Amino acid sequence: MDHPLNKAFALAQAEGKIFCFLGTLLEVKITGEKTNGVFSLLEEIDPPNFSTPLHIHHNEDEFFYILEGEATFKIGEKTIAAKSGTFLFAPRDIAHMYTIEGPASARILTILTPAGLENFFIETSIPATEYKLPSADVDADMDKLFAAASKYGVEILD
Repeated sequence: MDHPLNKAFALAQAEGKIFCFLGTLLEVKITGEKTNGVFSLLEEIDPPNFSTPLHIHHNEDEFFYILEGEATFKIGEKTIAAKSGTFLFAPRDIAHMYTIEGPASARILTILTPAGLENFFIETSIPATEYKLPSADVDADMDKLFAAASKYGVEILD
């Protein structure tokens, strides 16, 4: 049987497609289209005090690697203080969220497996023109976000 990833690939920083997502800079490094649906990889720069909503992915597992900064993750019943070098796993069907701690922004790699949820982020984001955090006045279309969440099997709890 052929390996589902039968081609080597490499992307340097900012060589993926970049987007503004809920006040963050999101770089889609690799999509399921390129990995035959095995995984997708995102790199995110989050501003200080940024929080994701508490949510559940029903279709994929999520892995996080903190490249820079500090965040507090809540995954199920566990609260985890994460700093640069921390690796975390959020299984599907388990509620999770995170908050950026301290005065600095954070850079986080996210792997989604199987792939597909990267399209949720693309659909609900605004294309970015440069590799930097968006200005604070970029508003998210929350109606679009909630509609896309339902489409991609994401349950937003708060």
